[in-house]
Amino acid sequence: MKNDRLIDLGLTGYEELFMSTEERLNAKKPRVEAIPLAALTPFRNHPFKVKEDEEMAQLMRSIADAGVLSPALARPLPDGGYELISGHRRLAACKALGMDAMPVIIRDLTDEEAVITMVDSNLQREHILPSEKAFAYKMKMDAMKRKAGRLEKNSSQVATNFDTATEIGKCAGESRDQVFRYIRLTHLIPDILKLVDEGKIALTPAVELSYLQPSEQEMLFSVMDSDEVTPSLSQARRLRRMSEAQTLTDDAVLQLLSEVKGNQVEYVKVPVDKLRSFFRPDTSVKQMTETLVKAMDFYNKHLARQRKDRDAR
Repeated sequence: MKNDRLIDLGLTGYEELFMSTEERLNAKKPRVEAIPLAALTPFRNHPFKVKEDEEMAQLMRSIADAGVLSPALARPLPDGGYELISGHRRLAACKALGMDAMPVIIRDLTDEEAVITMVDSNLQREHILPSEKAFAYKMKMDAMKRKAGRLEKNSSQVATNFDTATEIGKCAGESRDQVFRYIRLTHLIPDILKLVDEGKIALTPAVELSYLQPSEQEMLFSVMDSDEVTPSLSQARRLRRMSEAQTLTDDAVLQLLSEVKGNQVEYVKVPVDKLRSFFRPDTSVKQMTETLVKAMDFYNKHLARQRKDRDAR
């Protein structure tokens, strides 16, 4: 009996009929090619920094010993060459080692697919700065919204939108609100955002400061930098309220930041250069501090004896 149904053998050409199973499976795998480093262009507005730290040193030692074990990912550019999706640290390491090429998987991706893939692959890093998360989450959210917008135009009447922040949070192991907190950091001026990366300003106060106008943030940073202080969460909220009420002035910032915070320890700052002449070259800062405290105690006792002598006359 004749069977009119077509059976899909999963083949793309007549010659594949005589392929072995292994050859057929290999044909479907992504192709890894040795791409010249000069042909690889970093991803536009890549939010993740390539730092010359111990992790980079370890990566360079690994590549020098065994080569690039994990291929990078790139997509072809219209005018030739390739845009790197993931593998920026590997690219930097290969360049530093004087290599000419590196293994890369080439894949055709839309702009939105490229952004989402780039962010997801880099979020697997062990150490990520708050600023890196901030711009990465924003890029991914914008890409997901553009992609969802196009799908919605061609969707059925019952199709529904999904919450991009929730989806991003699921992939990154963060709550929806935490994703929005990080994205708010993209509104900070670079100088203040750097303080967040350095751990000098916590995430929650930084979010409050992100609502200040750029000019107000510049004014705030000037005071923080000159007086070496940072606002607490309570102070950051008050700064935001003053900004919304248009009452945030230089004097208001100075007065607010001059307040001693509840858990704040006050310090007297003396440049070490001015103290070195009084100590041996191998004296540590801690030893100098302890000696200064003892000297002040001795000086106070000396003053007390002088007052006692004057009173006895």
